[in-house]
Amino acid sequence: MSTKIAVVGGGSWGTALTKILVTNGYKVHWYVHSEASLRHLAYYGRNLNYLSQVQFDLKKIRPTTSISEAIMNCDTIILAAPSIYIVDILKPVETELSQKTIVSAIKGIVPQSDLLVGEHLREKLSIPQEHIAIISGPCHAEEVALKKHSYLTIAADKKKMAKKIAGLLACSFIKTNTTNDILGTEYAAVLKNIYAIASGIAESLDYGDNFQAVLTSNAIREMKRIIDRIHHMKRNINRSAYLGDLLVTAYSSFSRNRRFGNLIGNGYSAKESIAQMKMVAEGYHALDRVYQICNSQKEKLKTPILNCVYQIVFNQKKASTAFEDLAQKLT
Repeated sequence: MSTKIAVVGGGSWGTALTKILVTNGYKVHWYVHSEASLRHLAYYGRNLNYLSQVQFDLKKIRPTTSISEAIMNCDTIILAAPSIYIVDILKPVETELSQKTIVSAIKGIVPQSDLLVGEHLREKLSIPQEHIAIISGPCHAEEVALKKHSYLTIAADKKKMAKKIAGLLACSFIKTNTTNDILGTEYAAVLKNIYAIASGIAESLDYGDNFQAVLTSNAIREMKRIIDRIHHMKRNINRSAYLGDLLVTAYSSFSRNRRFGNLIGNGYSAKESIAQMKMVAEGYHALDRVYQICNSQKEKLKTPILNCVYQIVFNQKKASTAFEDLAQKLT
């Protein structure tokens, strides 16, 4: 029986994943929130607000604003909506998910439960661990739209599951890797967004490439300390799902978290920055929870970059002063 797939989310990442699946010959049931987006997709075959240059074959997509309709006859559900909305989106179909394969492409923490998306699916929606997979990068939606050579890492408890999802997404411009480090890749995807905010702040304060290199070098070591403390297992932090995803998010002009950091460094508040962007910066929404997790450890964790970003964003510490202090702590 062929795999029947639904993509949940009409933003850039949902659009990019739908493009990959359609390229591979799948018909995609696609949940989008906006009626205007639905009408535009149904008539023009393009997303009204995100990656609008991508042209879809209307025979290959079934867009809908009904989550029930989107998942009804599908066995594989790919979640690509922002973490802050996913609880409300899934609420009408919570009882229908346990027998389906649920793949999270969301790089954030669910605010209603303070859990990673994979944890939330398991603990709050009673979805078995063996039915859950995680998609991580490094991969920007904008480059997928341009068919730039890109990489995805698929994490799942069982290798068979990881390979199955990897097979759905691999194509001429997407190379896939697999891992069983579900928690590690999810935490890495959350943390790299926070470090990208730091990179954006540094850029706005006119710190140069030399500083950015040291900042990123320290960030990957900080990431390793955090992930190893939370979920200790053998992993190579220099692999693409960890270091690679950090590099592309910290350095790319496509990075919304870096853009958020730019605005913060230029004196905008978090609320003003979000309004300016008109997009979700997952790093901002995860920052408080990650800070609390790290600072609740019995044995103190060394997290100077995380602490610096937190002090600027939530305690209104002056960015220039915070980064002067941070610069003295980096090695």
